[in-house]
Parts: sequence; structure tokens; C-alpha cells
Amino acid sequence: MSYVPPHKRQTKGSPSLNPTPAPESLSRSVFNKRKDNKFRTRNLGYTDHTILKWFSVGLADELRFSSLVSFQSLSPESFETKAGLQPLSLVSTHQGCNEGIKNELIDTPWLLIAANVKKDLLLSFQHMKREMEEADMAQVKSSVVARFGTVLFYGISSICKDSLKLNSLTETTLRKMKGSFHTDVPPSYMDYVENRVVENLGLEYWQGKELYYVKLSDNLRTESTVSCKCIVAKDHNKIQLYKIELNRVRQMVADMSILGKSSDLIKIDEEINEIKDLIGSAILDSELPGGLRWPLNKRHSSGGRYVVNVIGHTTAKSYRNSSIRFKFRHANRSKFKSSTGEVTQEIFLKLPGIVSELHKQTMDEDVVFEMLKNNLKLMWDLCLLDGSNSQS
Repeated sequence: MSYVPPHKRQTKGSPSLNPTPAPESLSRSVFNKRKDNKFRTRNLGYTDHTILKWFSVGLADELRFSSLVSFQSLSPESFETKAGLQPLSLVSTHQGCNEGIKNELIDTPWLLIAANVKKDLLLSFQHMKREMEEADMAQVKSSVVARFGTVLFYGISSICKDSLKLNSLTETTLRKMKGSFHTDVPPSYMDYVENRVVENLGLEYWQGKELYYVKLSDNLRTESTVSCKCIVAKDHNKIQLYKIELNRVRQMVADMSILGKSSDLIKIDEEINEIKDLIGSAILDSELPGGLRWPLNKRHSSGGRYVVNVIGHTTAKSYRNSSIRFKFRHANRSKFKSSTGEVTQEIFLKLPGIVSELHKQTMDEDVVFEMLKNNLKLMWDLCLLDGSNSQS
């Protein structure tokens, strides 16, 4: 979503609206906070009303959470480590015994998920529409997206270590840990969803797309990140600007650890020309992380205003019908500031049917809820495999 100026992000005189708490029956481990939540998404903007939450899904008896759930250490080579901390994921203690965990799971978890996110989804959309109207951004595109990946936890304190030794993983333990959401999925799971799930749903191939991403810092607007989508130029050795955005904004993010399943700008011509010149000086280089390089001392714009700090190269395929769209993406990213890079395979499920209903002037909340339940059931039944890894 395009940039919302900070002074226009809040409705003057309007009362503060708080997100609704999660139902107690969902999980004992529920976080529902504002934009200081630990489960923040990298390189994205948040409004003053952004709702961020995490919860676990699946257990029939939440009182048995500590005895049925534990941590699993993951290979640090597979993930971007945070200050050398080893990433951990939630798993069932019945790992390797499908029948054992099945007896402990609820039969219709998608209904509880839908009930948990419904009010926050509607509230977030109301905030978004208000902010769009105030900033006069009628053409901004909104979306509802489900991502597949792994919820990771970092940073075990001495108290947490003692709790883990006693096999008493609790909400208190999880609250003391930092978390993130990792969107990389195994190649086998990528193949399964693209071939089996897409075929079962009867989705048609829509398009393939290759893009390069360049994120710029702005020395005059230090709070802003300029995101440039680029395509390969005709000479196949350069890239050219395709689309530009300021601070993509998320109004709501709900991360879920699913137990018993696995898968594991203000557009002034002078500014645009400066950005185009910077993009045009990039050289394609498939041997480097992110697939791009700049001549010596050319990673800054000629006016010194913009600096390249993140780059990425993605290839994607999409399949769709009238209400859903699956996007399969291979991404290669690099951060100049930290000199780190990552290669990931990602799956997104976009839900344009829900967005269309939300945009109606006479939007029916019951219809939105029914669509949400149906889409969640589809994901649960077809996209999440039986197993023990945390998945969202």
C-alpha cells in the first residue's frame, strides 16, 4: 500500500479503538498488541492503529498446553539468525505419533481462527478506509493475504531455560521471547501446493512475473523507505523502474503457530528522475545476492538523497479463480547495511473475494465471516499437512 503521511494517519477527535481480545477457548498463549509487538514484519510500515497478534491453534484442551507443546531447535544455517541466537519452533510432544496428537486436537480449528480474527479484520479495514479518505488515496490497492511459513522464537532467558528444563512451556515463557515469521518453505511443500492443491481447486494459470526489488533510504525523509519494483530492460543487462511505493503499510498481522500440522512518494518529477537514474545504473549479476550490483560509488543517487539499502530478485507464478489467488515466489534478497542475504521459496494465498466484500458500501459482516471460514477451512484441509512443525 502506498505511503500515508504521518500527520494524516490518525483521525483527529476520534476515540481510540482497541482490537478485540482473542477468545479464551483459542489458546492460553495469545498476544494482541499494537505496533510495538515482538512479532513485527521487516521492511514494512505500520499505522498508529495496526493490530499485531500471535496465537497457537489446534489443542482441544488449552490447560494441557505445557504438557503437549515443546520447542524444537532449527538449523541456524536455514534461517537468518538474530545476534547469534538459535531459532526455535513450537512442536507437539507427540512428534512422530500422528494418532497421539490427533486425539488432542479440535475438529474444526478454522472456526476458532475465523472468530478470533473477524472483529480485528473489520476494525482494521475501517481504519484503512478512513486513512485513505483523509489522504485522498482512492486508487490505493488493498489486500487480504495468507502466508505460509514458520513462526520462530529467539532469546531464551535464564528463567525460560529453567522452565524448558522442567518441560513447562507456558504463555509466560513465550512472552519473554522475541519472535518472527519466516516465509521460506521446503521445495517439496512448494511442489505439493503448486501441483496437488492447485489441481484439486481447479485454479487456472494466470501469469508469471520476474521482478527486481530495490529499497532506498531517503536522506530528507528518514522515516520513509522507497520501494522500487523493476523489470529487466530490453538489452537484458539493465533494469528499469516499473512501479514505486512509499512505506507499504499493514493494518493487521495475525501470526499463528498451528499444532499438529506441518509444511513447513510524493511524486515530484525531479525525485522520480533521480530514482530512475539510480535504478538505471544497476547491473544484473546473477552471481551476487539480490542479483544486482552498482559501479563503484554509484549506490547513492547523484544528488546524494537516495541510498540503496536492500535489493531483491523474485520470479513468481500465479494461479487463480474468482475468489482466491495462489502466488508461488522464489526470492533472492540482500541487505547492504548488514551484509546479509537470503534465498527463500514462498507461498502466498491472496483473498480478493473477501476484499471485494469489504469494499461494498453495504458490506455484510455475516457474509465476510462465512467467506473467511470457508477460506480457512480450505487452507486447513488442503494446504497444511499432518505433522508436528509449527506452520502458519
